[in-house]
Amino acid sequence: VKMAGDSRFPDVDTDGSEKNEETEIVVNVGGVRQVFYGDNLNQYPETRLAELINCLSGGYDSIFSLCDDYDPGKREFYFDRDPDAFKCIIDVYYFGEIHMKKGICPICFKNEMEFWKVDLKFLDDCCKTHLSEKKEELEEIARRVQLILDDLGIDASESRWKRCQKYIWKFLEKPESSYPARVIAVLSFLFILISSVVMCVGTIPDLQVVDAEGNRMEHPTLDSIETACIGWFTIEYVLRLISSPNKLHFALSFMNIVDVLAILPFYVSLTLTHLGAKLMELSNVQQAVQALRIMRIARIFKLARHSSGLQTLTYALKRSFKELGLLLMYLAVGIFVFSALGYTMEQSHPETLFKSIPQSFWWAIITMTTVGYGDIYPKTTLGKLNAAISFLCGVIAIALPIHPIINNFVRYYNKQRVLETAAKHELELMELNSAEGKAANSKSELEILAREGKEDPFHCSRLKVSHSDTFIHLLSEEKHYRTRLQSCK
Repeated sequence: VKMAGDSRFPDVDTDGSEKNEETEIVVNVGGVRQVFYGDNLNQYPETRLAELINCLSGGYDSIFSLCDDYDPGKREFYFDRDPDAFKCIIDVYYFGEIHMKKGICPICFKNEMEFWKVDLKFLDDCCKTHLSEKKEELEEIARRVQLILDDLGIDASESRWKRCQKYIWKFLEKPESSYPARVIAVLSFLFILISSVVMCVGTIPDLQVVDAEGNRMEHPTLDSIETACIGWFTIEYVLRLISSPNKLHFALSFMNIVDVLAILPFYVSLTLTHLGAKLMELSNVQQAVQALRIMRIARIFKLARHSSGLQTLTYALKRSFKELGLLLMYLAVGIFVFSALGYTMEQSHPETLFKSIPQSFWWAIITMTTVGYGDIYPKTTLGKLNAAISFLCGVIAIALPIHPIINNFVRYYNKQRVLETAAKHELELMELNSAEGKAANSKSELEILAREGKEDPFHCSRLKVSHSDTFIHLLSEEKHYRTRLQSCK
């Protein structure tokens, strides 16, 4: 350690003033030497490099408060920092902005900027985006780790009802928490499939029965299966609602609204069937029941709760609203233009199928999407040419936004996998650090016991017992954690 007044530093006066004031300084960052001039550094006087100009007048205490080492012979300041990040940061003195190179961790680069006392406002907007994305990833990892720790932890101060709520919530919402929870998740998935299949099979005429009024209705066996599935969905929803930590957030969640829409039609139609006939005509009741039974298709969306792939697709579509909007805009413009042209070109034909421009919208839609039902088609040569151009433009309009949408899906899917892996690594590191901390405490106890054993043979016997019963056991735990870490990688 170099101290003030050391004979090895002859270029600094004892009163702390410089003998020969110069306007340039030499900085060595991780083996990379850079020469700076005072007029450049003084543009930003609050930065660390600008403070180096005047630090020599403050003596070695002032020097070593800013750098790691100093060579008075070469007048060179040494810093044990990242040279690649430093090369990016010094751009602020020449260009007034900073760009972060590829391959540098945004969080580490932010720490480097804080060390050199350069404000983040000089970081370019494109690099700020990478920094904000990295912060969001770290926050998401911390949130996932905290959720796992909350699930593992048991607060003895909580009431029995609170502990029971947590257990039910984990049992129904987190299949990975235990084997019975996985069984419940599989059962719920099977009930959704059975209910969807029953809804479809119930519309087959050969499986329907005729009631006293001559109306067709579902087979009683299928109706009983439907009732059992609805009973399962109802019990599951009520238990999840009771055990949810935040009931308002639970009720307003999109997937939980889907659950309500899948359950509600059954009870509404049941109420109308038994009570509605007294208030309105029977035919109106049957029409209302049939309309409500159509809403049973909402239960197929319950599969998204048990499928990470469907959830990823939903989030990817949310991130692709801009691309989807462009697709719809292209199609809307093309539909309007080609339907108007088709109506104009076909109007002179005596057997034209284009009666009006709004009616031509249907033809433009099925043509640009390359469906082509054939119910409306052009009969003139110009109309056929217009149709050919319209479906070629439709193929191009549909194909252009598809690639960005697929990229969003792949990026989000890979990101979720990385976050899951990172959360597991974080938990493994926490376990490893905990094991190392216990080993360090045991080692300090062993050293104390070893010193005491020189004076008292009784402590020697304690040392042997402590070494064999505690220290080796922790080593085996540490080895176990390292193996799990390597397997995660």
